[in-house]
Amino acid sequence: MVSIRDALSSAADEGIITAAQAEKLVPYLLTATPDTGDEKRSAPSQVLLADALEAEESEQPRFVRGFHDILITIGVIVALVGLWGIGSLFAVFPAIVILAEILIRRQRLALPAVVLTVALAHWTGVFAMLVIDWGPEFYDGLMIGLVALPIWATVLVAFYWRYRVPLALAATLVSLALLAVDIVLLLMTKATGSFYIFFEYPGLSACVFLIGALGLFTAAMSYDIADPTRKSRQSDVAFWLHLAAAPALLYAMLSFIFLRNVTGEWWGDATSPGDAAAVLAIVVLFMMIGLIIDRRAFVTSGLLSLGLAIWTILQRGGVDFSDYFSVTVLAVGVVVLLIGIFWQVLRRAIVSVLPVTITSRLHPVYRAKG
Repeated sequence: MVSIRDALSSAADEGIITAAQAEKLVPYLLTATPDTGDEKRSAPSQVLLADALEAEESEQPRFVRGFHDILITIGVIVALVGLWGIGSLFAVFPAIVILAEILIRRQRLALPAVVLTVALAHWTGVFAMLVIDWGPEFYDGLMIGLVALPIWATVLVAFYWRYRVPLALAATLVSLALLAVDIVLLLMTKATGSFYIFFEYPGLSACVFLIGALGLFTAAMSYDIADPTRKSRQSDVAFWLHLAAAPALLYAMLSFIFLRNVTGEWWGDATSPGDAAAVLAIVVLFMMIGLIIDRRAFVTSGLLSLGLAIWTILQRGGVDFSDYFSVTVLAVGVVVLLIGIFWQVLRRAIVSVLPVTITSRLHPVYRAKG
């Protein structure tokens, strides 16, 4: 279903209303109560309705415009899987290009564009591994990344240049960030003479990953700041970059807590309730960041860590339950529901204490009228 903001933007593009009128109509339509013949809704009900509509509007990557997109996407997936099975690697690439010319460049279908980008990324990865197999023997994964990542970035940036798919640009930037991290780790390997840089220098390696994740987050925020109202392709690029930056940043920070377990499981026997509490604090911080910038990836990326932290605190903190798993799942579910239902309320509360120099560059905060 087309959102209110997108519908008004389309009406302004067609000259039905002016751009200024479209901007003024958005908050009005979000707060307007449908006339169903019943008694008027109470003020709290209107606020909750407006908050729900605004939450739905605030982060809408343009994937699907109708079931036609879904039908075409199913056909694309089935056809490419079948072609890969009966053909070869080099038979799939022309098919991707032909489908992209028809479905993306001519028909401008959003969901097939995403699927074709993912298919091309997978094809490029397989092709890069073939190139590596044809070359000399490499001594570790860092050298493999040094060869594979430039190929990945080159193919995806060419795909973006031709078809302007936001996911392709975001994937290109992610591959460049990974390449930068890979190069730094290789230089560290040469400087230290260690072929086990992750195990012998875990703190330094964690710092490199954290810097790389911060670079990815900075790139995502630059696209968000460039389009605070989220009406252009830049917002979609930011969506995909945040989807990658959030877990990268989270696990880069968590790695500092679990450095002693770098050779084993993070959530092993050595994990204490204190470690779990630190993880819990980081996850809460990430949720606050997600509320501030109005991006849910910072909430969803921490749910697994949230559950493990709660489970560890309950089990090793002396709390007696017969089924720790069910209690943990219930707690995570309640947290998700509370944040989802009261997203706008929580966001208004947090953003209201921030300076105007910051909030003026973020996605606008809608203030419901009670």
